[in-house]
Amino acid sequence: MSKKKVDGFSKKNKLEKTDWLVQEYLSSGEGNVSDFTKFWLASPEEQKLIDGFSENTISNFVLPYGIAPNFLIDGQIYAVPMVIEESSVVAAAASAAKYWLERDGFFTTILGTTKVGQIHFIWPGSFGQLSSFSEDLTHKLLHGVEDIIGNMKKRGGGIEKIEFLDYTFCEANLYQCRVHFQTCDSMGANFINTILEKFADIIENYFVDHNELPDEKKDVDIIMSILSNYTPECLVRAEVRTPIHRLGDFANGMMAKTLAEKFALAVKIARNDVYRATTHNKGIFNGIDAEGLATGNDFRAVEAAGHAYAAKDGLYRGLSQCAIEGGYFHFWLDIPLAVGTIGGLTTLHPLAKKSMEILGNPNAETLMSIMASVGLAQNFSAVKSLVTTGIQQGHMKMHLLNILNSLEASDTVSRKAILHFEKNTVSYSAVREFIVKENLNSDL
Repeated sequence: MSKKKVDGFSKKNKLEKTDWLVQEYLSSGEGNVSDFTKFWLASPEEQKLIDGFSENTISNFVLPYGIAPNFLIDGQIYAVPMVIEESSVVAAAASAAKYWLERDGFFTTILGTTKVGQIHFIWPGSFGQLSSFSEDLTHKLLHGVEDIIGNMKKRGGGIEKIEFLDYTFCEANLYQCRVHFQTCDSMGANFINTILEKFADIIENYFVDHNELPDEKKDVDIIMSILSNYTPECLVRAEVRTPIHRLGDFANGMMAKTLAEKFALAVKIARNDVYRATTHNKGIFNGIDAEGLATGNDFRAVEAAGHAYAAKDGLYRGLSQCAIEGGYFHFWLDIPLAVGTIGGLTTLHPLAKKSMEILGNPNAETLMSIMASVGLAQNFSAVKSLVTTGIQQGHMKMHLLNILNSLEASDTVSRKAILHFEKNTVSYSAVREFIVKENLNSDL
């Protein structure tokens, strides 16, 4: 059945949009309007607020909101909100947090907070000529946005540096104006883009009005003005360190020294093998993304920056590192995290605001430290499982409830299954066989 074209969809109200979708795409009896409306919030005011975050909204997609407690970070204990649907992620973070709570916790260092924006433009002159104008042009750029950056400067932010770069290796006459910003506790995307677009106008007018340039060099073509989500100078380090003997003993009788050596080798493999590095880093972002969602931050931008940073030296590498030095186990992570604690969803979303309150209403640097520590904790749990019991044992036990729900097991059978699989391997087929057996026994 071909689907019908729709005109003016965005102008329909929410019920009209939903009804059209059901009639045109779910009309075979696979759905109805209530399948979407049942997830609307009870409060019309809050639902209107949520609707405003995006376009053409017809419902809410619900994800679990969980807490990973006992995170000792820089001497303070946090209960960390996490929004994620993947089984075992919150449990793994909480497990690592409790483990390191007893071993002095996580320590962090803010290595930088600079963010970058770019203006790409075509100008039919040499880079040498452009460089000769750069001081005067920079002065005019800064003067032209004084009214826009005033409030940011009062908070300690603003523009750090403006530089002009030669991109003629990419395209003839292509240049870039790269601007370095401090945006304090805001992520700063709108602030940065507003400045860049104003700068683009100033650059264009600068060459048009330049008296010493011939007419053929007055023409500037602005290609685009946009912030970069690659933020290698907005960087945080999270680390844990303890004497090897304090690591303890592990599953399968593994001793601390063996664990430390296998763990360090596993991390080294991720630093040198892209196949492993990709999964290794995905595990780190399991934690960071979950907290980014819970606090209303742009987790997609954060993850894009992290993956770019992982490939900064030409080979995609694992983001964490591990060393055994002088009898100590040292595990750390350097990662770019451009996050905000004011503005955007962090201010508007009711649960994002609550998350910030749970975290003690941190500034952006503190939130960077917390998020990096959660990523490191997630990575620690994953690698520890890989080199001891294997990843599936813990993961599948956490996944058991999802399997039971998908197979529509009764509450009684579910309780029995949970007890049974405490000592048995969890798999979809094993759980299905258990349910069939229990249902047969109950019919006898």
